[in-house]
Amino acid sequence: MLLTVSKRLEFSASRRLHVKTWSEKENQAVFGPETNARYGSGRNYIAYFVFTGPVDPATGMLINISEIKERAGKVLRDGFDHKFLNQDNPSFREVPPTAENIARQLYCDVASLFSDVEARLSVCHLSESPQRSATYYFTSACEANYWFEFSAARRTMSPHLSPEENVRLFGPATAPHGHNYRCRLAFRAEQLDLKRPLVRYDEIDTCVRALRTELDHQYLNEVIGLKERPITTESLAEYIYERVKSMMPLDRVRLHERADFFAEAWEDNAIFLGLQVPFYAAHRLHTATLSNAENIRLYGKCNNPTGHGHRYLTETTIGGEYDERSGTLYDFVALNDAIHESLKPWQDRHLDLETKDFRGAPSTGENIVRALWPKIDNRANQHLVRFRLWETANNRFTLRRT
Repeated sequence: MLLTVSKRLEFSASRRLHVKTWSEKENQAVFGPETNARYGSGRNYIAYFVFTGPVDPATGMLINISEIKERAGKVLRDGFDHKFLNQDNPSFREVPPTAENIARQLYCDVASLFSDVEARLSVCHLSESPQRSATYYFTSACEANYWFEFSAARRTMSPHLSPEENVRLFGPATAPHGHNYRCRLAFRAEQLDLKRPLVRYDEIDTCVRALRTELDHQYLNEVIGLKERPITTESLAEYIYERVKSMMPLDRVRLHERADFFAEAWEDNAIFLGLQVPFYAAHRLHTATLSNAENIRLYGKCNNPTGHGHRYLTETTIGGEYDERSGTLYDFVALNDAIHESLKPWQDRHLDLETKDFRGAPSTGENIVRALWPKIDNRANQHLVRFRLWETANNRFTLRRT
């Protein structure tokens, strides 16, 4: 099992995507119209710093999140926030500040600041807009992510099932209905070329335009490429993966049919389903083996004697055997029930005072995901592959099956 802790920080900056030694035509093809912004174009960036390492059994923490905020925050303030990156940050004097290059530079600047702790910065993820983000890994691998949207109608059904089987499996969703889909295309390289983005503007623009022309404001059951396929979120994600893969070296696809429900398609016909479910609970971070002064110093305001609370958001991702005939990975109702049944004993409770799970361990995010994993995994027939918990929008804890 791999546990990670992620801290979200924001900064604003301007940048120009342009390589001096290239012609204007080449810059346009690689970076798009934005390359013409001679004095820079602005972005409100969101950076996620993801750490991995052992959890201290006494404190329940992999790393003190306040330390990430303080140390990484200083890097952002000094070199990135409210800067024209091409001129104000020496790292981008000769290298275009693409999302991939900024993510890489943030990783390099921040990783060395944590040599005094056991936790290690393993990933830096950077979002520059709702349509564009990048991820840089400690292995030097990098990913470029492109999001696009389309709206379409459908009947959830499989042409390989009888009408009775479709109704039994999909229920009311067999009737015509629609979704506002949001899709992420993820591209990956094991080594980053600092002068070029992973994906050229002209290539991704052509690809997304083709997909939108084919799918946007269509009745999916009558789209030529989908007529002989099940019309499910899993099958549609797989179809988009195949379509893009035929044009570009794609790594994976995530398709949301709504904000809290998605399917992912990877190579080798690997399909995953994800569902987000919130719960509301109170807690207090406190360790009995430490003095009151030490607890306050370690946990800060989270050590408030009368407690505090959160709207926790969970994200359960499952894998398993994808059924090509029905176009399903797992029964949605069963997955939804498994999650809600697992969360119900904690709903509107004080985790430390009203549950048995934290009688001997502090209710940190690290311990919460480790406590919830077996509850959900057992109810989902051991199909759980990734479980995420947002304590707030800025603090995320993730447990993965390895």
